[in-house]
Amino acid sequence: MPPQRVFALPRQKSLFLPAIINPFVQDTELSKAAVIKCVLLGIFLVPLRAILMSLVLMVTWPVSVIITFRYPLKGAVEPMTGWRRFMCRSVMAALGRAYYFCMGFRVVVKGKQVGSSEAPILAVAPHSTFFDGIVCVVAGLPSTVSRVENLATPIFGRFLRCLQPVLVSRKDPDSRKNTIQEIESRAKSGGRWPQVLIFPEGTCTNRSCLITFKQGAFIPGVPVQPVLIRYPNTLDTVTWTWQGFSLKTLLLLTLCQLYTTVEIEFMPVHVPTEEEKKSPALFASRVRETMAKALGVPVTDHTYEDCRLMISAGELTLPMEAGLVEFTKISRKLHLKWDNVRKELEGFASMASDCRGGRITIEEFARFLKLPVNPALEELFELFDRNGDGTIDFREYVIGVTILCRPANTEEVLRMAFKLFDTDEDEKITHEEFTALMRSALGVSDLNTTKLFKEIDADGSGFITFGEFQAFASSHPEYAKLFTTYLELQRYQAIQEVTPGDLELAGQTSSGEKQEDSNSDKKDD
Repeated sequence: MPPQRVFALPRQKSLFLPAIINPFVQDTELSKAAVIKCVLLGIFLVPLRAILMSLVLMVTWPVSVIITFRYPLKGAVEPMTGWRRFMCRSVMAALGRAYYFCMGFRVVVKGKQVGSSEAPILAVAPHSTFFDGIVCVVAGLPSTVSRVENLATPIFGRFLRCLQPVLVSRKDPDSRKNTIQEIESRAKSGGRWPQVLIFPEGTCTNRSCLITFKQGAFIPGVPVQPVLIRYPNTLDTVTWTWQGFSLKTLLLLTLCQLYTTVEIEFMPVHVPTEEEKKSPALFASRVRETMAKALGVPVTDHTYEDCRLMISAGELTLPMEAGLVEFTKISRKLHLKWDNVRKELEGFASMASDCRGGRITIEEFARFLKLPVNPALEELFELFDRNGDGTIDFREYVIGVTILCRPANTEEVLRMAFKLFDTDEDEKITHEEFTALMRSALGVSDLNTTKLFKEIDADGSGFITFGEFQAFASSHPEYAKLFTTYLELQRYQAIQEVTPGDLELAGQTSSGEKQEDSNSDKKDD
């Protein structure tokens, strides 16, 4: 058999696809029988429940006004004591239970909640719906983390004040730092403050997995009590994610059910080790693993930033799920910030805007690069296509550009490429020089490079300077890797023609080295 060229494929195990591709989609389908049942029950249940809920609210609002009357929300706030705290933890909690009961919720509580002196923080997951507020009611109305804007919400804003929430402001650049400091202050108050209840995922999912836990609840380094929440119902009418039913639809569907079961389980307290106290990320990861194991679901490295990328993908006319990259993992492994990934999404969209499902085939890849399909391009495409399905999605594109293309886009490589094009060494590339090398490199005698040449020739002077060549390569990093791939193929073919026997031996050696590299990579992961 002819010897096969061996080239290293960057296939780190830690960058493999997650167990759950999209945890932000609600794909419940209502059968005709379910719709008919909802309509028949809804005729009686919705009006009745609306009346009962209104009655509870009419009682709850004046109670909350009394509790918060002339009590400051900002500045040097002290925890509620005496009659205020009693009314909040007893009367308001009872009214909260009555409100959820009127909506048809049947609450099942497992485990035992500990006090604030034993576990100052409650970490609740998975967070999947606006109905999750029921955990706060069951836990005796502990403090929560909330946006300042929520306090201005009619009626419910007054209820929120009773919790003395840790306030987050989008307008304040120091808000994140101040929020963490306030959480830490309350967590280390020795029981003066009630427990702080936090949803560490930071956004709603479909409960198919646990996404990345934000570190806010774990920075204080105090004991945390994990709290699990489940909705074991035949018909899912509660999940409120980025793709799926609207808030009004879910509320109406839930009110149309005879009852909706919710299970709340208080797990044993997780006391951090000295190592976990020094590393909030490790602390958060271990608590998440414990909760995921109890739930029987996998963990993924998705986060709220993935949701922002989903929205950006939709704005760029791509399928929303195209923006899902497991941002936590990608940013950590590839040292990328959100703005960098968003910029790459724009580049990907320019390729994939006309593709079905937001995935690029090799023909579309070649069309974007204004080149025909050829061996060098096929090899580059295979390097991008990590799962070998014959297409490139956005996640593969980001990894490929970062690992393969940008490292090859150095000034040294660009200088070498420029000299190969500039055959007469006059520091500029003419259209004839450009066409001759491209035809030779790609093995296409009738290749038309006019469009590509004009795109590189930014000032329309009729020739390409090194500055224009470098600027184009910076915004189109795929060409740099394509060029180095071409050079590797040329070297391989030259060696094969001269010493085919030696090449077989070299191929075996390379294979051995590749195996060692692969093993080493797995160890690193």
